[in-house]
Amino acid sequence: MTSQAAGFALDAQQLADFHARGYAGPFTLYEPDEIKDIWRHERLRLLDRKDAVYRDEAAVSGTTNIANYDRHLDSDFLAAHITRPEIVDRVSRILGPDVLCWRTEFFPKYPGDEGTDWHQADTFANASGTPQIQWPDGSDFGGTITVWCAFTEASVDMGCLQFIPGTHRTMFYDETKRMHYVPDKVNSVEKGGTRRGFFGYDYRELQIDEDWTPDESMAVNMDMRAGQFIVFWSTLMHASHPHSGRSRDMRMGFASRYVPASVQIYPGTDAIEEYGGRVSLDRYGAVLVHGENGGNGENTGTHNRIATHTTRGRPFRGPDAV
Repeated sequence: MTSQAAGFALDAQQLADFHARGYAGPFTLYEPDEIKDIWRHERLRLLDRKDAVYRDEAAVSGTTNIANYDRHLDSDFLAAHITRPEIVDRVSRILGPDVLCWRTEFFPKYPGDEGTDWHQADTFANASGTPQIQWPDGSDFGGTITVWCAFTEASVDMGCLQFIPGTHRTMFYDETKRMHYVPDKVNSVEKGGTRRGFFGYDYRELQIDEDWTPDESMAVNMDMRAGQFIVFWSTLMHASHPHSGRSRDMRMGFASRYVPASVQIYPGTDAIEEYGGRVSLDRYGAVLVHGENGGNGENTGTHNRIATHTTRGRPFRGPDAV
């Protein structure tokens, strides 16, 4: 149920800092040895896709990033993770009382992998051309709150995140344009002296000003030990370092994305189409992680499909969810 004490909520100064910078943390959710043990077992369980919501789609095979989406809908561990009070108390302090988790995804980085290019996301239409989230009419802001948790060490050497503080209120990209999926052309391009790409896309195609470049002199590194997480607006300029390869270990990040229940999720579409693949949303549902209104009522004006249980029958909330 909803955390009564909200014991992990951001205090007034933390909230003010978050609004100014666009991010908060890192915070500790698991101890390093704890998450190492959990992840060692969970990554093997996730190889079994028979209960995954996108299990029967040819598009999730191979390297398409859609294969990493929404495993919280079939994994008991990930279902518990997205509702942890250490996360939800902080997110609800930012977004308000009724909060949905609309997507999760994995971000692996193997030894030698390139960095992720600087980018922002407001409606997440950048790859598909179709908005995947839509804030209510009249809202002066969009995007999603992303909670990025390091399931392994995420150092600079292993490809940690980078932020440019304070950039979350200005969009430098036009998401009404559409990027082109040409992985061989985009991968391993030197950008600002760093080998970066964007999962088969080139984010520079969306720039409002073709001559603009991110001011990397203002960038800060989000060096995290295993078990820590960071909270940030998706509209904040963010990227990641390459994995140097000096360590043989992979870097694994897990991102859960949250919006107020008033936000429409996948409006007017019945599929996700991006990264060269397409998956049906027939078995998809957003998860109400805080509050009582999931966005189906007249007072919110939205019609989001809500998942109350995982595909294996585990409730997301309530006494049986532990």
